[in-house]
Amino acid sequence: MIFNPEYEAMDVQARRKLQFARLKNLVEKLYNDVAFYRKKMEALGVSPADIKTLSDIAKLPFTTKEDMRDTFPYGLLACPASQIEEIHMSSGTTGVPVVDAYTKKDIDIWGECMARTLAGAGGTRNDTVQNCYGYGLFTGGLGAHYGAKYLGANVIPMSSGNTARQLQVMQSFGSTILTCTPSYALYMAEEAADAGIDLRKLPLNKGCFGAEPWSENMRREIEARFGMKAYDIYGLTEIIGPGVAFECSAQDGLHVNEDLFYPEIIDPDTGKPLPDGEKGELVFTTLTKEGTPLLRYRTRDVTFFITAPCSCGRTTVRMHRLFGRTDDMLIVRGVNVFPSQIEQALIEIEGTEPQYMIVLSRGESHLDEIELQVEVKKEFFSDETKNLESLRNKITNVMKSRLQIGVKVKLVEPKTIERSIGKAKRVIDNRKI
Repeated sequence: MIFNPEYEAMDVQARRKLQFARLKNLVEKLYNDVAFYRKKMEALGVSPADIKTLSDIAKLPFTTKEDMRDTFPYGLLACPASQIEEIHMSSGTTGVPVVDAYTKKDIDIWGECMARTLAGAGGTRNDTVQNCYGYGLFTGGLGAHYGAKYLGANVIPMSSGNTARQLQVMQSFGSTILTCTPSYALYMAEEAADAGIDLRKLPLNKGCFGAEPWSENMRREIEARFGMKAYDIYGLTEIIGPGVAFECSAQDGLHVNEDLFYPEIIDPDTGKPLPDGEKGELVFTTLTKEGTPLLRYRTRDVTFFITAPCSCGRTTVRMHRLFGRTDDMLIVRGVNVFPSQIEQALIEIEGTEPQYMIVLSRGESHLDEIELQVEVKKEFFSDETKNLESLRNKITNVMKSRLQIGVKVKLVEPKTIERSIGKAKRVIDNRKI
């Protein structure tokens, strides 16, 4: 189902004209009304008059998370404060939080973005959405909530946590769509199995999962345990929240809502735009945002664009599922490692659970060392020691092949690694660098 065919299935050239008109209006507004952006443009010697084609966006300055922290709380506001109806923020666990301020129009657009997302997964007004994203300043909960309401579906605002109650509600109300992080979905599946609940017999038939990178193998694991289709969704607090891009029934890349967000892929080192199909850093410009619109926001997420026609009928560009982030990429002995690479390999190995922890340290030789803690299936862990040793050796060899560096593998019992109801924590870095 295409929620808004006028824009989602729009002629590509017509969309380009729309994007340029909206970009032109945005640049003029930011230049005139937001001192931060006027100074940024003046420093580059560019003005609104210099934006004559869509490709001229490359002349405009980037915005970074550091910029948003430096201007906390309202330094990027592009409208009177009296027009702001809602505020969301990042957790701020790594510094000053970033702020996203919404006008009524912004909230409406956000609702439509998530309605398109749910519809992409096959959602209709006849569905019951069990929303397990956290409510509050985090954008996940209310974003999915607004989308379900905009779609006309029934929404159960569970928020995150209290897994036993989640499962009870899922059974009692016949939830048909699940929204949460993929790691929490797997945790719910574990708890359901322990409680003797067969999730595959419930009405639940589709899930929209995001807020953290996850692999194709993790998707298959979720689909097998729940007996449903699992769809990847993408968003970030700085842009609007969830709903920036989403998978359709083809599950072949995430459709970007291009009428609302202009996407680019750049070389993370040079900042230069890269051609379609080449992997690099994802950048977004908010074309219609009123509260805190952003020019060329550097997401630090790594992906590439897919421009081939999609079988669903949407004409928007698609982004490949994320490979990781440029700023949580691990550099170990000069080798670039993404946690998602490790996850992808682990789920292919029989006997392991999709739960792991990467512990980095610096040994006596002053070289980086990786310990990979991996949960083993209950029946496997209770088996003979020689089988555990065989599994450890297999994981070690696979990691050496995939990562091109040695990894110390530690096998642990099921449910040993701490679970998360939000974004899963996969890395502990004890190196003193």
